[in-house]
Amino acid sequence: MGFQHGSIRRSEDPIEVKELGEVDYTDTWHRQAAMAADRADGKIPDTVLFLQHPSTYTAGKRTEDSDRPTNGLPVVDVDRGGRITWHGPGQLVAYPIIQLADPVDVVDYVRRLEEALIHTCQAFGIDGVGRVEGRSGVWLPAGVVGGELKPARKIAAIGIRITRGVTMHGMSLNCDNTMEFYDHIVPCGISDAGVTSMSLELGRDVSPEEVQAELEKNIIDALNGDLKISDV
Repeated sequence: MGFQHGSIRRSEDPIEVKELGEVDYTDTWHRQAAMAADRADGKIPDTVLFLQHPSTYTAGKRTEDSDRPTNGLPVVDVDRGGRITWHGPGQLVAYPIIQLADPVDVVDYVRRLEEALIHTCQAFGIDGVGRVEGRSGVWLPAGVVGGELKPARKIAAIGIRITRGVTMHGMSLNCDNTMEFYDHIVPCGISDAGVTSMSLELGRDVSPEEVQAELEKNIIDALNGDLKISDV
């Protein structure tokens, strides 16, 4: 793929970063919607929100009944693409509120988010991380790890919405969160693969706080066209 053709953003002004801590999913969804409207109206700059959510299942527009949790926990039905996923403590979430340049290229935008995640995982020493054709997010391939055969497994999820040329929702990177809540759903509607975290892959605790600066830099570089898009 090589370098993309410069920035995907309409603005050349710096991207603002906001750290929200642990915040309710629905409240943050409404906050995003208000911010996206303000960005479309030119009232605020391009912004990336970094946060964690309390334990929450969220279902995108393509979620099927068979994907939904078997443990009786509630689900927030949301206006992003994709199917069902889980958010919770120990998972780093980033929501870019970005006004994209015309013509809007959704695939290019998603590839840039994937690249930011791939580079972040690589920076922490996770080898082999990359894309799976036909599946969004960032993955590790099936193989033997520490003497154990592991399936293909997802380490980061992406689900977005673009309205009036402005992005909402975004990405979640599993840092040191529990895997327990994935056992009760079909994550992202994919039944033949697993889910993992940076901590599981590296055999040590990797917190969202440890990862944020690297992911922040990579998101900004990817959106501005300074990060090479790979074929991995």
